[in-house]
Amino acid sequence: MITLHTSYNGDFMEKFIKNQIFNIIGAILLIVGVILAFIGYHKGYFDSLDTFRRLILEKGAWGPLVFMVLQVVQIVVPVIPGGLTCVAGVVIFGAFWGFIYNYISICLGSILVFFISRTFGRSIVLRIFGEDLYDKYKGKLNEDKYDKFFALAIFLPVAPDDFLCYLTGLTEMSVKKFVAIILICKPLSIFAYSMAWALGFDFLIKRYL
Repeated sequence: MITLHTSYNGDFMEKFIKNQIFNIIGAILLIVGVILAFIGYHKGYFDSLDTFRRLILEKGAWGPLVFMVLQVVQIVVPVIPGGLTCVAGVVIFGAFWGFIYNYISICLGSILVFFISRTFGRSIVLRIFGEDLYDKYKGKLNEDKYDKFFALAIFLPVAPDDFLCYLTGLTEMSVKKFVAIILICKPLSIFAYSMAWALGFDFLIKRYL
């Protein structure tokens, strides 16, 4: 009996420590994201595709890393137009590497906001996105098939993905299932979204410039 009790306490403490680590990481990431977003917005880095492109190109070999960090920031603190960063990846790095950098950074950002939402709860979702968007989707939280809804929404390039990742952090979905859905379902939406913007951008250049 003593052994079982000790084992139970050990499991509880291990789970408690892991939760505290996630809470600390979530808080740090949120603070860093807000600071970087504020600096970038204040300096005008996100005013247009051209300014964003110049910022990345100025970083030379560090450009891909800077781009991915800013892409993650855009997901954590969505003050940067998501379409801007997606198309910038394709325009700056080409179709292949642009897709790769977009995929890596968007998946990382999506996973991070899941932990942030799970750490801070409903209040952080409302503070970032407002009540209107939350009220529109909150009914989905009580549905038995929420997992399927989330997977389909992530798969298709039309849903508010960043918001839904925050929203899913409020559910009981396991981390493993969330990560699996993101890694498997994200490629199509990223490809369709970034390439559609890139093709449209190329058309405008050829048509008007």
